[in-house]
Amino acid sequence: MRWTDLFDDLEAQLAAQEAAQVQGEVAEHTRAALGRVSLSERFLADLGARVRLSLRGGLVVEGALSEVASDWLVLQEDGAARPRELLIVTATVLSVSGLSGRSDAGRPSRVQRSLDLRQALRALSRDRALVRAHDLDGGLALGTIDRVGADHLDLSRHPDDLPRRDRDVFSVVSIPYQALVCVARS
Repeated sequence: MRWTDLFDDLEAQLAAQEAAQVQGEVAEHTRAALGRVSLSERFLADLGARVRLSLRGGLVVEGALSEVASDWLVLQEDGAARPRELLIVTATVLSVSGLSGRSDAGRPSRVQRSLDLRQALRALSRDRALVRAHDLDGGLALGTIDRVGADHLDLSRHPDDLPRRDRDVFSVVSIPYQALVCVARS
């Protein structure tokens, strides 16, 4: 009888060790899977959610995530007198509050994932929208995007209460993309 108890005890110990090993492997696989999740995938899982973003240049913005691409996102800011759309360069995000912790790698279409910052800026240029361009040093330029180059944009500065006309343009500023934090449609 004592031998049976000894063997039962050894079997229980072996089973406990195997269970602990499996549990450890599951935990390690989970950590490894989480280590492959990008911030864009986290943003995609929370489309429509309200978030707070701290950006380079000292800018802090709040609003609902409405679009996400590989190197930019659009935030519907609702704190201003009238809602604005902010095109934010993802590389300038310092911190995010309000994400759920979920991720979604499969949601964006191939077309959406391939849209880069230049294409998003070209859409604003095509619309002739009055924009506020924020830079890394906290600078602000107000005007209309005239040209979207390979590595910069040209912004015609004019009074914000007038549409862009050659006679009203008082300067043109070129902003390299590497200095751009966000572009707010006014």
